[in-house]
Amino acid sequence: MIIVVATDEEYIMAKERFAKSKIIKTGVGGLNIIESLKDVDKNEEIFNFGHAGSNNLPIGTEVYIKDCRLYHPNVEYDESTYHLGGTIDCYTSNDFVLRTNITEPCVFDMELAYIMALGFKNVTSLKIVSDNLSLHEYNETISHI
Repeated sequence: MIIVVATDEEYIMAKERFAKSKIIKTGVGGLNIIESLKDVDKNEEIFNFGHAGSNNLPIGTEVYIKDCRLYHPNVEYDESTYHLGGTIDCYTSNDFVLRTNITEPCVFDMELAYIMALGFKNVTSLKIVSDNLSLHEYNETISHI
């Protein structure tokens, strides 16, 4: 199993929680995911771990992701939704999400849909809520790591 994180802070947390596992720090966003994972065997078990913003879940809440898709609130088009089997939906955006019209509890990240789109067959994702759609809250949360 490979633990996949995006940031330095997530890497520190992963080293503490999953000390004996292989950890790949990709960098933030889709292009970094593609570059970092493009040559990894698609049968490899991937455990995506890290922070995510939420529309209404309390900061510090840990959730396993149920379904994941891209988040683009200004346009609709047909695309994949990926099913991971957890309890909360994740929307992957190309930018930090500061507001949403989604009222059902969910999280927002910048990597998971790209991990899924690369074709990995066995992916689990655990997200820790870092903020409620506030860059200030996010920065405050990660400053304590």
